[in-house]
Amino acid sequence: MEPVYITVIGAARVLFAAQGLKFRIRGAENVPRSGGAVFAINHTGYMDFTYAGLAARPAGRLVRFMAKESIWRNKVAGPLMRGMKHIPVDREAGATSFRAAVDALKAGEIVGVFPEATISRSFELKDFKSGTVRMAQAAGVPVLPVTIWGSQRVWTKGHPKRMGRTNVPIFITIGEPIAVGKGSAAAEEANALLRERMTAQLHADQDAYPQLPPSERHFLPARLGGTAPTLEEANALDEDEVRRRRGAAPA
Repeated sequence: MEPVYITVIGAARVLFAAQGLKFRIRGAENVPRSGGAVFAINHTGYMDFTYAGLAARPAGRLVRFMAKESIWRNKVAGPLMRGMKHIPVDREAGATSFRAAVDALKAGEIVGVFPEATISRSFELKDFKSGTVRMAQAAGVPVLPVTIWGSQRVWTKGHPKRMGRTNVPIFITIGEPIAVGKGSAAAEEANALLRERMTAQLHADQDAYPQLPPSERHFLPARLGGTAPTLEEANALDEDEVRRRRGAAPA
């Protein structure tokens, strides 16, 4: 029984209906009905985890997401995150969260991970952290490439959130599972393959997605004629943000 998680899912569905969001989910048959698996998800908006979770519902599964531990300190969100058995991540000391994720995978859970770690301001795939495939390797479970397109139009970094009725289409694709062999070389190979598969999925969804109005060109990558920063420009913005945050942190 998952009373907290099921209640939150119900509330989310009501919100999505009120917003008029139009979901297109492809590859749901790739989600295992039982057993552990890693959901590797691209990250373009703050609502990505709620949308990715929907992709597991046709298989009757719930996803335990890895998210920054500061959310657990929130008086409202903290109890919900604990009730849904999500996994807190301390970016400065990730060993504990890595072990918790591996334990959850070995127990047969689906764990949701964002290999890019943070939202991509360019809406292109950033470099992937190796922890995603390493935890799958340690637990002996597959990695599922999951891509989302359209979520940046709802709420993303550097732009006002649009939580009213926008009728935004959200495309979600779940690719075929990737097995991770033993050893560091196998992990590197799986990480490269994961990024390659997710790039192909994302580009296919972008090609099939309805054309955005001129007023929303800032939600399109520069590669597609949009005004979003290039990947290099976005990486520079991220680095500046990290330097400012560390500089503002107490000694």
